[in-house]
Amino acid sequence: MIETPLNLKDKRAAYRIYLMLGALFISSLVVSNLIFQKFFYWDFFGVYTFEISVGILPYPITFLITDIISELFGKRKANQIVTAGIFASVFSLLIVSVSSSVPATGWSPIDDGIFNQVFGATAIAVFASMMAYLFAQYIDIQIFHFWKRMTKGKHLWLRNNFSTFSSQFIDTLTILLLLCSANIIDWDRFGVLLLNGFLFKILVAALDTPILYLCVYAIRKRFKLKQGSELALEI
Repeated sequence: MIETPLNLKDKRAAYRIYLMLGALFISSLVVSNLIFQKFFYWDFFGVYTFEISVGILPYPITFLITDIISELFGKRKANQIVTAGIFASVFSLLIVSVSSSVPATGWSPIDDGIFNQVFGATAIAVFASMMAYLFAQYIDIQIFHFWKRMTKGKHLWLRNNFSTFSSQFIDTLTILLLLCSANIIDWDRFGVLLLNGFLFKILVAALDTPILYLCVYAIRKRFKLKQGSELALEI
């Protein structure tokens, strides 16, 4: 794809947008790993009842953001954000591990038992999430740019949904296999959670398409970026 060169002022503005998107991406990823042990149900207008982890709520945001970055900043910048997310996940794991190892005081509102019950499986969750994340995000970016080349920069909805559907199935399948293998989730819940998780992510991916178009339109208008062109941030 053609990169659009920027003057110094526009380059600084583009970097600020890129950093804000990166911050949203990393915070959504880390939070999803920390809150995953709570499961909830959602009755979707009486058509279907979802039973899913609350950790799935912020996770689709990461795919939306990588699609925005892929579209506007290119494949390399999208991969850089994915790599940064890995380091953030590992660092959050270290913080939780240290917090778990130090003894709670007698007057602590949260004792060691409660803390370990909530965060005790975080190490396995982060590992499972990172494995699923690696497969899914890199595949999402590859498929997104494949369809971007095939459509010559047109039909954003097509590459957004096709890449997300494929990567979200891989993500859901991988993380459930690892969590069930670690006995965090019973195997008899595997099928229903796989179906629920994948359907929920497909629904969210379809609903976030207008948000993707709005973000891409606003940023393209700000930098007078032509369709199919990408912002050049490299020095």
